[in-house]
Amino acid sequence: MSLTPEQILAAHKANIETLFGLTNKAFEGVEKLVELNLTATRAALNEAASHTQAVLSVKDAQELMTLQASLFQPLADKAASYSRHLYDIASGTGSEFGKAVEAKTAEAQKKFADLVDTAAKNAPAGSETAVAVMKSAVSAANNAFESVQKAVKQATDAAEANFNAVAATAADAAAQTATPRKR
Repeated sequence: MSLTPEQILAAHKANIETLFGLTNKAFEGVEKLVELNLTATRAALNEAASHTQAVLSVKDAQELMTLQASLFQPLADKAASYSRHLYDIASGTGSEFGKAVEAKTAEAQKKFADLVDTAAKNAPAGSETAVAVMKSAVSAANNAFESVQKAVKQATDAAEANFNAVAATAADAAAQTATPRKR
């Protein structure tokens, strides 16, 4: 079976469209990251200015200690929020890439299965066993690929759950640290 120039051209066109689509997704992720960093930097500068003003208006050491203690919880919350946004951007962009890879893989599997079916239909008499072995091998490869996809999905879900648990624990620890203790 040989490919016609039109088929080759269509395949190249589809590959280039996929490449540009993935490139656009990557740039969208970078744009979101830059926007997140600019927002975080702007907020940090504003908070530094506010905190400096507050420190300059402190009248005694106790008020300074209370002011300093009040900074920890918002800081921990902001760090957790920043990490969450960063994770969302990375996982969203990775998800888009994963979808594209899955789509191309499914397309390639279908084309290969069609090629095997065409070869089986045109196989000479007496080659049924070889055709059955080939179909079995293709089926086993597809099943293995699906198992890997499921395992990756489970690992991704577990990583996200762990990230959420760590973020919640860090925020709770910061809240406990920021709470002034009575002596």
